[in-house]
Amino acid sequence: MQWFAVLFKKPREQRNLTETRANAALQRNLPVDVIMFAMSIVRVALDVPLYRCFDYLAPGVTRAAIGCRVRVPFGRRSVIGLVVDLPAESDLSAAQLKAVEEILPAPVLPADWFRLTGFCASYYQAPLGEVMLSALPAGLKRLDPPTPRPPKAAKQLPPPSPEPELTGEQVAAIDAVRAAGGGFKPFLLFGVTGSGKTEVYLRLIADALHKGGQVLLLVPEINLTPQLEARVAARFPAAGLVSLHSELTEAARLRNWLAAADGRARIVLGTRLAVFTPLPDLALIIVDEEHDASFKQQDGMRYSARDVAVFRAHDRKLPIVLGSATPSLESWANATEKEMRGRYTLLTLKERAVAQSRLPAVQRIDLRKEKAEEGLSGILLEAIEKRLVRGEQSLVFLNRRGYAPVLACTSCGWISNCRRCAANLVLHLKDRRLRCHHCGFETRIPKACPTCGNQDIHPFGRGTQRLEEFLSARFPQARILRADRDVAKSRKQWEALVERIHAGEADILVGTQMLAKGHDFPKLTLVGVVGADAALFAADCRAPERLFAQLMQVAGRAGRAELPGEVLVQTQYPDHPLYAAVVAHDYAAFAATQLAERRVAGFPPYSHQAMLRAEAPQMADAITFLATARAWPGCDAHPAVTLYDPVPMRMAKLANLERGQLLVESASRPALQAFLAEWRAAVDGLKLPSRLRWHLEVDPLDY
Repeated sequence: MQWFAVLFKKPREQRNLTETRANAALQRNLPVDVIMFAMSIVRVALDVPLYRCFDYLAPGVTRAAIGCRVRVPFGRRSVIGLVVDLPAESDLSAAQLKAVEEILPAPVLPADWFRLTGFCASYYQAPLGEVMLSALPAGLKRLDPPTPRPPKAAKQLPPPSPEPELTGEQVAAIDAVRAAGGGFKPFLLFGVTGSGKTEVYLRLIADALHKGGQVLLLVPEINLTPQLEARVAARFPAAGLVSLHSELTEAARLRNWLAAADGRARIVLGTRLAVFTPLPDLALIIVDEEHDASFKQQDGMRYSARDVAVFRAHDRKLPIVLGSATPSLESWANATEKEMRGRYTLLTLKERAVAQSRLPAVQRIDLRKEKAEEGLSGILLEAIEKRLVRGEQSLVFLNRRGYAPVLACTSCGWISNCRRCAANLVLHLKDRRLRCHHCGFETRIPKACPTCGNQDIHPFGRGTQRLEEFLSARFPQARILRADRDVAKSRKQWEALVERIHAGEADILVGTQMLAKGHDFPKLTLVGVVGADAALFAADCRAPERLFAQLMQVAGRAGRAELPGEVLVQTQYPDHPLYAAVVAHDYAAFAATQLAERRVAGFPPYSHQAMLRAEAPQMADAITFLATARAWPGCDAHPAVTLYDPVPMRMAKLANLERGQLLVESASRPALQAFLAEWRAAVDGLKLPSRLRWHLEVDPLDY
């Protein structure tokens, strides 16, 4: 198959004439070859939940049309699709095929992009059209695309920022990537917080640019882009850096995407969807904070951007660097386990890049012995007081926003349950609202108990708002700044918040995981962790991994400059092995323990999983559907695959829908994939109860 970059677009008048002639031929019942002389068959992928493409007639197209966007009739409307093939014949007769309304101008999508989206559709058991169209910016899928703005006048570029001196470990890591030469080579860059992973990225980016290549740099969250974007732009002002994430306007996203696709932008910085951006000269892929769950799409096509990036590097035969202070156990096993055959090359940065900087000292505070005031121990409050005296910053970390997790009546036992979900309504005192953080439902705070009328109802537990209130009363002289989704709802709000922190406008920070990773605050010397115990005994096998990563990441915010850092972790289980590993900053020991447990239990990475989930107004309908899918006769032909019984999901009700799930597991990934391809087609043919919806997720992160 040949691929071309340009397709000649016929004038509308000529297309209409050709279509008129073809229709006339059809009406006269002329032979198919006569009709096809005027009209060719094009196979088009559409953004619909169907596992097939659709055939249309088009005037005299060639194989140059493959990869072009087309406007076609679908039902009673016109939609945008992608030409994926020019078949010699169709399952439908020529008389049954509709004509393409318009072949749209460039961009024409390249062959490697088709391979990438095709892999995703196959591996994640998703409709090809949904994958392809969801990977495009919205401006390319609209029937009325936005009018492009004229290019801005070129600005005088500042000189590149100076390169800092490298540590020996950084030099060794960079040399290892350089020594690999060309071809596919995955690296796991394991570096403690503050060890200079970003500087390693920048040196490797410089190498790729020098060779005339493009670089794709992926980050898990939008909040991590401003600081990193500024640093990359300062180092490479002439590289045409563009960012791609969901908070860009439609026009800006399209403009940046086109700049990357035609090679004008040499560095692309983006969140997970940026992994699908066409890059003709791609030479290097970097995935920062590769362990982060945000790389996994949780709706629509449920893909992992990190894993897709690895496939893309393999397909394009180029190096990929996965960086983290707390790698995912899958990546760690790929780099260290013998049976994984050394799939990844491990690069280690054990020391911080700033000579005077040291890893913070971590101390466990035993809440069984220490009296707490509003959830904060005397030791932590005293440590905050010391930082206030010295003019340093403190962070109180609680990964729970709002004022309190629940409002309750002590008289009758009523609690603020969400009427739409199997969850509690969270008290947001400043807004005088009760909110569900899962479905978005909210209501006013009742003046009395809705059940018994008792006016003495109380908040139980605490969130960031409650801590902020207490600390404001406890330290009236301190400037307290809260950082969570309630105060930083957009990227601009977040950037303004970070600027205030850097400017020294806050003495005490109260924040959630938004502050836990990727940020460098030189004056921050104390981190107090509150409420970490809740994740220790969760049913999810990944809960300890997430907790450890969260604690190590937030601990890494302390003492990143010359000032020494300290981390205080409040817990009722100070002897837990997880906390011992945190105190020692020993990720390797923690990972070894977790992998040993997973090996015994048969959990990933020693098994491969998929999850069939269903939701319906009634749980019985969801469970019955899953049981029917499990009883598919073809299961017997796949003895290497195990199907478990259907069960309600951990959050059994969400947005007025009852939810169930069925776990599928195999020790062999190829065996699982072979089964899923057949099983999904069989499940797709089942008759569904009214309003039941289902989806199949490969490599699930949540159980």
